Amino acid sequence: MATAVLGGGCFWCLEAVYDRMAGVTSVESGYMGGRIENPTYQQVCGGGTGHVEVVRVTFDSQKIGFADLLEVFFAIHDPTTLNHQGDDVGDQYRSVIFYESEEQRQEAEKTIVALNAQHLWLNPIVTAVEPAQKFYIAENYHQTYYANNSSQPYCQIVVGPKVKKFEKVFASKVKR
Repeated sequence: MATAVLGGGCFWCLEAVYDRMAGVTSVESGYMGGRIENPTYQQVCGGGTGHVEVVRVTFDSQKIGFADLLEVFFAIHDPTTLNHQGDDVGDQYRSVIFYESEEQRQEAEKTIVALNAQHLWLNPIVTAVEPAQKFYIAENYHQTYYANNSSQPYCQIVVGPKVKKFEKVFASKVKR
């Protein structure tokens, strides 16, 4: 098993997608990259702690690779907006890859260069690539949030379309 820690806006969106990805064994919503110990959701959302809403994805590296996770990551959020995803604004929503190894760092940087060369977006990718720090798991009610709250307006308007896009664009990567 291997892990990847990714931030791309609200962690509910990333968690809902990666929960459906073949080869992923678990996804945990949490916080990384900040200056205080054991931050709460309210502290992180308020800004100023330096933490990012992230997901820690545990995956079977015999079935999928880190590159597969990155392919989905760059497709389900806008990696060209600094500290901003949809209505979520602040450095806690920034696009970031917290690498766990030198291989992950190299793969992330190589992927960003390749995607920028393809000019898929009007602006260049601003996704940060940083060494992993201490992961703080988010409060229980954030775990499997979409699965437990899919009728909530935010889930229907923001999370649901990302899940549907993943299931359509990456049909071969969806858990059966």
